[in-house]
Amino acid sequence: MSDLQGYADVLTAARRELKAVPPLTDSFPELDQATAYRVQRLQRAGVGALAGWKLGVTSRAKQKQVGIDAPVYGYLAAADALDLGEPLVVAQQIQPRAEPEIVLVMGRDLEGAHVTAADVLAATSAVAVGIEVLDSRYENYRFTIPDVVADNTSAGRYVVGTAVPVAGIDLKLVGVVLEHNGEVFGTASGAASLGHPAAAVAWMVRALAEHGEGLRAGEIVLSGGLTAAVPLAAGDVVVASIDRIGSVELACV
Repeated sequence: MSDLQGYADVLTAARRELKAVPPLTDSFPELDQATAYRVQRLQRAGVGALAGWKLGVTSRAKQKQVGIDAPVYGYLAAADALDLGEPLVVAQQIQPRAEPEIVLVMGRDLEGAHVTAADVLAATSAVAVGIEVLDSRYENYRFTIPDVVADNTSAGRYVVGTAVPVAGIDLKLVGVVLEHNGEVFGTASGAASLGHPAAAVAWMVRALAEHGEGLRAGEIVLSGGLTAAVPLAAGDVVVASIDRIGSVELACV
């Protein structure tokens, strides 16, 4: 455990000092996903209140590319939320990139090893458009899947738009557009997240159950990036729009 705490401290320091480090697997090649989640949980203990959770590698094509058959997950520190209209200070990040997300707002607690997508939808009170700002602590975004799990799936900052009732919205079919400085950067549908965002969240709930954890009422879940992530620089403006849910804008300074 002391060795794992050392790796957690390296990643925590990298974020605090805004200095990227080599992947953990360069010096710890035997790092596997289970151990990486232990490193992640060690960091979680020091971030204060949580706002919820996030999913990564929810694209089936991306999973095949990197040789895994399931997503990965991380936590959302409440302190990392950006308010609507609040700019992202790029100099306070290492190498930020933005991607659009469907955000689920939990209306009640949800946990268990057999949770389904239908259970997730039944427990969801509302949905919103989100922009996640990824910010890997590894040099040049070079990492293996265990590396990225240990680094809390590259969590940086995030902004969530106004929530709307989920009733009547087919999250699988909604269209998604990510604009960067007025130009369309990427398009997708909700199905880009594991076939259905609720299916991705159900997978995460089942994974959390292995550690005696689950979702709590009021928490949010970023259900997975829906397009490629766009690199950010000072002066940029990104807008994520999702059919029937709304849009959210993030300016960079």
